[in-house]
Amino acid sequence: MLHIEWVVLYIALGAFVGFISGLLGVGGGGLLVPLLASIFIYQGVDTDSIVHLALATSLACMIITSSSSVLAHTSRGTVVWGIVKGMAPGIAVGAFIATQVASIVNSTYIAIFFSLFMALVALQTFLKWQPKPSAEPLNMFGLIFSGMGIGSVSALAAVGGGFLTVVYLRYKNLDIKRAIGTSAAIGFPIAITGTIGYMINGWTTTLDSPYTYGFIYIPAFLAISIASAISAPYGARCSNSLPEAKLKKVFAIVCLALSIKMLVSFW
Repeated sequence: MLHIEWVVLYIALGAFVGFISGLLGVGGGGLLVPLLASIFIYQGVDTDSIVHLALATSLACMIITSSSSVLAHTSRGTVVWGIVKGMAPGIAVGAFIATQVASIVNSTYIAIFFSLFMALVALQTFLKWQPKPSAEPLNMFGLIFSGMGIGSVSALAAVGGGFLTVVYLRYKNLDIKRAIGTSAAIGFPIAITGTIGYMINGWTTTLDSPYTYGFIYIPAFLAISIASAISAPYGARCSNSLPEAKLKKVFAIVCLALSIKMLVSFW
């Protein structure tokens, strides 16, 4: 039976992650996955499914957050839809294949991958590393291939779509505003495909688990999505009065610390 204290905890988590996402313009998956995994551990969820549930539920929550982000960036004219259409097929294929692989991989290995990837994100945040711009223009093959890579990593970590897409588009000489706007739009097909993939591939595994469809834990998805949608605008309003660069570094440290905690918990 689902107790009310867990629902309250999910609402608090959604409000916190939504506020941080609005404040820093990030997806919040780096916070959501390890915190969700910790909550599931205390709930007594089967250890073999905890990381899968955390990843899949986080991706499902991204559907709501990314849709509002897409609308905001579209209104500003910063989304390059030609790039989105070019990358979308590769993203769909990569994300779906990754969910199939993840469904048969032990949670510990996925936790290791998540922690290593978050370490890379944190390092990039501190060093502000960016590859030297390419002289080659964007082409359909490159968009599809890069989409497969970004979709695969995002489905395995529930983070990274924005990070990897912005790095790639900046490498291809797209200005930062349009790179961020286009990245936000690309996050939507990642969330949709990843969620569907985890639902299908986890269906038989969690068939006897209450409130669960595939690897999506419905109470957490609903509570977090609603709370984050309400709190995100408040974070966005505060973004102009706080030092964003320093906050992103703190965000990276916290995400890395939580990821390491999740890794230790499964080791």
